[in-house]
Amino acid sequence: MEKSAQQLITHARLATLGDKPDLIEDGALLVEGARISALGTTAELTARYPTAPQWNAEGQLLLPASICGHTHFYGAFARGMAIPGEPATDFTQVLERLWWRLDKVLTLEDVRYSALVCLVDAIRHGTTTLMDHHASPNAITGSLDVIAEAVQEAGLRASLCYEVTDRDGPERARAGVAENVRFARSLLADPRPQLAASFGLHASLTLSDETLARCVAEAASLELGCHIHVAEGVADQEDSVRKSRKRVVHRLHEAGVLGPRSIAVHCVHVDEGEIEVLAESGTWVTHQPRSNMNNGVGVAPVEAMLQAGVHMGLGNDGFSNLMFAEMKAAYLVHKLDQCDPRAMPGGVVMELAYANNARLARVFWPDTKLGELAVGAAADLVLLDYHPTTPLTAGNLPWHLLFGIEASAITATVCAGQVLMRDRQLLTLDEAAITARSRELAVEAWRRL
Repeated sequence: MEKSAQQLITHARLATLGDKPDLIEDGALLVEGARISALGTTAELTARYPTAPQWNAEGQLLLPASICGHTHFYGAFARGMAIPGEPATDFTQVLERLWWRLDKVLTLEDVRYSALVCLVDAIRHGTTTLMDHHASPNAITGSLDVIAEAVQEAGLRASLCYEVTDRDGPERARAGVAENVRFARSLLADPRPQLAASFGLHASLTLSDETLARCVAEAASLELGCHIHVAEGVADQEDSVRKSRKRVVHRLHEAGVLGPRSIAVHCVHVDEGEIEVLAESGTWVTHQPRSNMNNGVGVAPVEAMLQAGVHMGLGNDGFSNLMFAEMKAAYLVHKLDQCDPRAMPGGVVMELAYANNARLARVFWPDTKLGELAVGAAADLVLLDYHPTTPLTAGNLPWHLLFGIEASAITATVCAGQVLMRDRQLLTLDEAAITARSRELAVEAWRRL
C-alpha cells in the first residue's frame, strides 16, 4: 500500500501491547496514511469499512514493529572478516585490531552499502526504527547524507549521528563535529519524517576535554542530545580516572553531555553513584547484551539501573536487527551472570524492547507513537506466521517471543503505513543487487585493511 492509502488488515491475531495490552482474536486493523485509525475484530471493521482494500493475514500474529535503541550500520563488512595475528585479549584490542582499522578503510560507497545491507536486515526482521552511530574517518563529510538516502530508499526510520573522536587527530575530530552540525542543520532546513539527528561521540577514553566542550556547545545550539558509548569496558573507567580523577559518568555529566535527549550506550561498568547521576539527569541508557557477551566486557547492571529510575532501552550494537534475539540474550545472560533464574524477568525484557524503546524514539520523533497497536499510533507493523502449540494470551506473550518466535516466522514489515516486505518479499530494496555489490565492496575493503 502507498503511504497515503487506506488498507484494512483482517483475520490477524492482534497483540496490541501498550498500557492495557490485549490480544484480539480474528482481529483487524485499519491503516490510513502513516497511522492506525481503527482496530477491533474482523467482523466489526469489515462492517464499518466495507469498501476499504483488504489484506487477509490468514491468522498470523500482528505485532508493533521492533525498535533498536543503538546500532552501527558501518560495521556490516566485518562479518566473516579474518584479522591476522593472535586473537584480541581484551576490549581495547578489539577496538584497535578490528573496528578502528575497519572504519578507516570505508569509502562513501562502502558507507552506503553497509547501510543498505543493514536496512535489508532490518526489514527482514521487522525492525522499523533505528538509532545509528556512524564512523568512517577517511570519508566523513557527507557520510550522514549517504546513510540518510539509504534509509529513505528503504522506507525505514532512523536517527543518525557521526562519531566524534580524537583518536584520528584534530582535523578529523573537527570534521566529525562539522558533519554532525551540517546534517542536523539540513534536517532543520528540510525536515524529513523518517530522519532525525543526534550528536555522536565515541567514548570518554578517546575524547579530550576540549573536544567534549566543543561537541556539547554545538549540540546545545541545535537542541540535540549526545549519543555516546559509556563505560563499555574497564579501560574507559581507567582512562577517565587517569585524565580527570573522575569516573566516566561524572566526567561526562560535568562536561554537559548527559541529559534527557542523550543516549549513554552500554554502561556496563558503572557504580551506584554513576547510576544515581544517570537517573537524576534523565539520560537514556541502552543495553546491548549480545555485543557485551561477544566482547567479553561484562554484564550491565540493568535491573539496578531500572530500580534507580534510569531510562533504559534495548539496542543491538550492530548485531542483527532481529530484536527478538536481543531480547532472548537479555533474558538469559542476567540469569547466568547472577546465578539466579529470577533475574531479568520476561516482562522487564518486554518493557525494554517495546514501551521503553518507544519512549526513547519519541526523543527524536515526539509526535510519533510507536511500540503499540492503538488508534493514532504509527502504522509500524510486523506479521509473524506463528501458530503456537500452547495458548497465547496478552499475559504470556513475552514468553512466546522469548521461547517460541524465530526469525523465520516474520513474513511482512510495514513502516509508517508503507509495506516494505510482504510474503517475505522485499518491496523497496533490491536485496540481490545490494548483496552482490556489498560482496564486491567488502572484498576490496578487506584488501585495503
